[in-house]
Amino acid sequence: MQLKFNRQKSLRESLMQKLLKLIVFASIIVLTVFLLEKINFSKPDKEFNTDITNEIIRLK
Repeated sequence: MQLKFNRQKSLRESLMQKLLKLIVFASIIVLTVFLLEKINFSKPDKEFNTDITNEIIRLK
């Protein structure tokens, strides 16, 4: 009779795997934020000042 091979992860292995996934995920987020900061998004040169008081009064 052959014994059944029980391949169950130990607590240490599972914690290390979760910690490794967390570190990889956090580093991807940090790298993404860093790269987004490097991109120069264009901003409007002129400020838009729109008077919306008439629209607010009509909504009431």
